[in-house]
Amino acid sequence: MPLGEFYALTEVRGAQKREALIREIKKESLMVSPMGTSVSPKEEAIRGTTKITQTPNCTSNEKEYQLIQVKNTWRRVECGQEIPNSWGENNFVVSQAKISEKITESEISWTVQAPIYFQYKVIESQNLLDPCNMTLLYGHISDPQELEVYKKNPQKRFIVIDVNVDELYGSKVREYLEANNVTFKILALSTTEETKSMNLVLKILEGVHEFGLDRRTEPIIAIGGGVCLDIVGLASSLYRRRTPYIRIPTTLLSYVDASVGAKNGVNFCNCKNKIGSYTPPAATLLDRSFLKTIPRRHISNGLGEILKMALMKHKGLFELLESHGKYLLDTKFQSKNGLTSHRDAALTAMRLAIQTMLEELAPNLWEDDLDRLVDYGHVISPELEMKVLPALMHGEAVNIDMAFMTYVSLEKGLLTPQEKDRTLQCMRGLELPVWHKDCSLQLVTKALSERFKHSGGLWRLPLPTGLGVAEIFNDVCEETMKKAYHMWKVECRELSF
Repeated sequence: MPLGEFYALTEVRGAQKREALIREIKKESLMVSPMGTSVSPKEEAIRGTTKITQTPNCTSNEKEYQLIQVKNTWRRVECGQEIPNSWGENNFVVSQAKISEKITESEISWTVQAPIYFQYKVIESQNLLDPCNMTLLYGHISDPQELEVYKKNPQKRFIVIDVNVDELYGSKVREYLEANNVTFKILALSTTEETKSMNLVLKILEGVHEFGLDRRTEPIIAIGGGVCLDIVGLASSLYRRRTPYIRIPTTLLSYVDASVGAKNGVNFCNCKNKIGSYTPPAATLLDRSFLKTIPRRHISNGLGEILKMALMKHKGLFELLESHGKYLLDTKFQSKNGLTSHRDAALTAMRLAIQTMLEELAPNLWEDDLDRLVDYGHVISPELEMKVLPALMHGEAVNIDMAFMTYVSLEKGLLTPQEKDRTLQCMRGLELPVWHKDCSLQLVTKALSERFKHSGGLWRLPLPTGLGVAEIFNDVCEETMKKAYHMWKVECRELSF
């Protein structure tokens, strides 16, 4: 199956295979399908061998059809009807996709139900650029047989790397590719919030087109911070409508945030990430040794996103940041015991941040549900970040947003004064700003208006209800916001770095 392919197919062969599947079905629990009905994928296949028995969820003038591939042709069979004997084929493939057909006096309409399956990997490795470490070339491949095929064929890679990362690690990347006989082209770009635009996306697309890639077996590789990963992700989603790509984050922020989800995008009309798509990478490859060379402020910047997950979901992570924040800043998340010690603060903080983020992202990868805890810190920060660009980094803007929302929670009675104080002290300990002079009440009001407009007419505000627990709220009144803002301003404006 091609990399990251959208598919929902089950192959059925012969009576013995059918009976074996029936035995397995009896032992197998049902799963909830994307359409909300309980159904076993293998049971779907059995139905296709003799009779499509699922009860159609249709009105009297509407029919539902299962899709079955016979040889190279897809054919439809009405749910509840037997497969025609005239097809004369014992081996066929049943798709989980369905088509409903509705006929009225004035029109005919078809409704397609097509579940989308996507798999991507997040792998933490050591010494990723060591020529003996094959993770960079083959880590995205899960199937052993497919891996053997890859290893037998010549490898070709197009790499987009941030210019600053290229200065530090470009020679190692080239040595790695040359040592493994990879045909490659490296495109070094200045990837910042100011340059995060369609112009860079088009530059990448032109480079890929000139170089030439197999759009299924030769993934584009992005090496850099969150901006670089976002731009390459969007370019990959556009080239030949979807070309696989691999993310290699080199900053703490991208390590725990941009690299592990499906979103990508660029800024447009002075709005953050206004153009983008949901296209997960084939894999994200993590190596904390990249963090050795980034400035201390960048570590603090990334800690803003880690703190977000701690405040929303994990009190233990919050307490770890409280007690070990300075240590993590001083050591830049470098572990003494590799990837195995459960007592290592850096390893524990990183894994809890990624684990909690994936827990929230995986069930809602395409953001069909707009109630998202991971939006904490992302209500007013986009407006603030773009207004003062490049004065604030992303994680810093997020933390200022979270500091304000801490006061909103306090004003609503969701947090105690002691919990508010601990939250702010932790933020300060991580060297994150808790106030900015340009974050006016007018800016807050505008950001909330945009939130309301683009969130289905609801606020959908993630707010902490304690340390490490949170809920989504739609009932925050204007008066509460104003009181929280003025309290925040009085207590925090003198605390900014």
